[in-house]
Amino acid sequence: MKITAIGADISKNDVSCSAKLVETIENNLYKVKELGARDVALTNITGDDVVISAFVEDDLLEPINKGIVDVLKESAENLGDLSGISQNPEDAGEGISYAQASIRPDRFPDAIVLGFDTYGGEPFVADVANSAIDAAKGMKNVTDVSDYIEPKIREIPGVGYVSPETDDPVVVAVIENIESVGIVAGAMIGAALGCKNTYLVKRGTTCNVLPGSVIFSATAFMNGNVIDLAVPFENKTRILR
Repeated sequence: MKITAIGADISKNDVSCSAKLVETIENNLYKVKELGARDVALTNITGDDVVISAFVEDDLLEPINKGIVDVLKESAENLGDLSGISQNPEDAGEGISYAQASIRPDRFPDAIVLGFDTYGGEPFVADVANSAIDAAKGMKNVTDVSDYIEPKIREIPGVGYVSPETDDPVVVAVIENIESVGIVAGAMIGAALGCKNTYLVKRGTTCNVLPGSVIFSATAFMNGNVIDLAVPFENKTRILR
């Protein structure tokens, strides 16, 4: 089994996602469920970017990915990143972001999903995302972490190709023990926040930061439920006086 996560800018503006867009996506997710996804959810809403994540059996990865992209197309206020998808690498453009990670057969699927947004395609966003990946790799009770963000053409199974200009990455980490979710998430969030001009936002927050910055949301995807980790992280990092 795997977790697959696809992120895209399909908003009508550059700083936020409308309530109508969010509602439309969520109302269409049943179509992905009907294709065989164990669980599917709109896990991240970060500035003008959304991420749909799903737990899927290995042999259903391609049709589920295609189904997620179809939902994004049907829900889009504008095609945005969807227009960069190509069936051959030569024609690929700036497109959707993709992450996947493996789940052990004897474990219940729990995952952490980070979704990033840039206003002007700030190139250091890859370093921020990779810092979060490095933080999770090798930690106790982490089964798998998605691939590093690299400046190369990428093939998304069942969907097509996107170019190196794709600029709002997604990161996923699969967790084997429920008590480790907070530990691993804390490490990933801390590693990302340690990078320059990077800010953690609550799910659905408008991108109200100075251009030249990167924002990200962090969610736990557990038993089909989405938990916005910015809320407990904010509470746990309050300095007691």
